[in-house]
Formats: sequence, structure tokens, C-alpha cells
Amino acid sequence: MRKIPVYYYSSSSNLTGRFAEALARIDGRRVLNLARSEVRRSEPTGPWVLLTPSYKAGNAAEVTLPAGVRAFLRSPMTRRRMVGIIGSGNRNFGEYYQAAARDLSQRSGRPVLFEFELSGTREDVERCAAILASLDEALAEVRSTG
Repeated sequence: MRKIPVYYYSSSSNLTGRFAEALARIDGRRVLNLARSEVRRSEPTGPWVLLTPSYKAGNAAEVTLPAGVRAFLRSPMTRRRMVGIIGSGNRNFGEYYQAAARDLSQRSGRPVLFEFELSGTREDVERCAAILASLDEALAEVRSTG
């Protein structure tokens, strides 16, 4: 069965990257870092999931997706093929915790599949992997009947 790839952005702190790498180790899922220019310039050939942190720069107007994520989402085909979002955040941001993932979900109509704080726990990674495995199965069923 085809495993949906996860495209993620991780800054120099690598909190989101550690979570993505743990997903890859647990079930062999392909993860691609949008901090790398060749990944940002690529286009997924099928369904994919976004893993993005939320950044809060000091006021409500500055709640943003990372620049690498925004650049990747410029392609209409890339946006169309996105099937879900995983959010990483910091509870210290208060009401802005997970703001980027939730805002993108609302604007795109794609669901937030899972949320975690900082780099997540082993249990977070396992729960997220189970959610992605269910998504893989559902999409495989749609492909086989459609």
C-alpha cells in the first residue's frame, strides 16, 4: 500500500524535524523537509500531508506559516493534492497555539489530522502514525473503487 508522504518545515531548532524523522522511523513513511530548496521547488505527484509549525512573532497580524511552506503552497496543483495538515506548536503562544495549521485548514478546507507541542512525545508520534496509516488505507480504498 502506498504511504502518503509528509512534507514538513523545520527551522534550525529542528523540533518539527525530529517529529517527522520519528514518523519515518516508526513506519517507513517518506518525509521531505521544505527548508531544502529542491524540495520546495518540487511538486507532489499524488496525495500528501503537510506538517507545519506555527510561529508567533509578537502580535496577531504576524501569526504566519513559515516562508518555506508558503513558497511550496504557491502551486495550485500542490495545494489541490494536499489531503491534511499536522500542526506543531508551542503552548506558550496561548490563543495562537496551532494558529498556522488551523488557519490553513480553514482556508484550504483540509482537516487538521493531528496536533502536538514542540517535538512531540513518542506517544504523539505513534498516534499520528496510526492516523496516517488509516488515511493511507482510506485513500487506497478510494483508488481501488474509483
